[in-house]
Amino acid sequence: MSSFASYQNAFLNARLTRSASGVLEVALHTDGGTLVFNGHTHEQFVDLFHAIGSDPETRVVLTGSGNAFMETISPDGFDFFSPRGYDKIYREGKKVLMNILDIEVPLIAAVNGPVRLHSEYILLADIVLATPSTVFQDKPHFDFGIVPGDGVNLLWPEVIGSIRGRYFLLTRQELDVETAKNWGAVNEIVASDKLLVRAREIAEQLAALPPLTSRYTRIALTQKLRRIVDDSAGYGLALEGISAADVARSTAAKG
Repeated sequence: MSSFASYQNAFLNARLTRSASGVLEVALHTDGGTLVFNGHTHEQFVDLFHAIGSDPETRVVLTGSGNAFMETISPDGFDFFSPRGYDKIYREGKKVLMNILDIEVPLIAAVNGPVRLHSEYILLADIVLATPSTVFQDKPHFDFGIVPGDGVNLLWPEVIGSIRGRYFLLTRQELDVETAKNWGAVNEIVASDKLLVRAREIAEQLAALPPLTSRYTRIALTQKLRRIVDDSAGYGLALEGISAADVARSTAAKG
């Protein structure tokens, strides 16, 4: 078990605050602004979600910072193109999804703007609130020429339907927030200045439940997702790694 004091200031790219009732807000950021995702945050978030899941005193709200939830990626800290480098990505990619599912209290995603990568984090939440400026897209995988196998391949078809989900990934479709709501990926569209107010309101209602009730409700509601992730996340990441190796071979041949 971990205590909030032991991890509150432990993560460079996550600003953590907690109310007296135990509602934890996790704001992902880079230098206080919109998060730039890279290999270091990929590793860091494994430990972040593990620490949160190990704290029995918390309820969770997840949000971003600045004008987007997550839309920019940097290759810094990633090694897609060597066996040992990709083994690290593979292990972290599996573990981060299970660590989110191991947060055994209701999880609210307060999506403050565009999400163009790692939208699977949001789809593992129980309640999704989004602003009018929010769009969803899986952009970096095909930009890098690799398989989108890190969980988006499992969760988008599950949430919005098989045909829609596959089209979304194959065409790099930009899904506006109204469509995302109509298709079941968003619960409420909330004005930007009211987003955290609404998230906190719901979180405080959930925090008022008996602790075991809220904890076991989260567990009951995520059993199917846990099976999906446990059964297939590793396979998808392995396919992503094979495609990354082919990209590396082709790049070397051209060089």
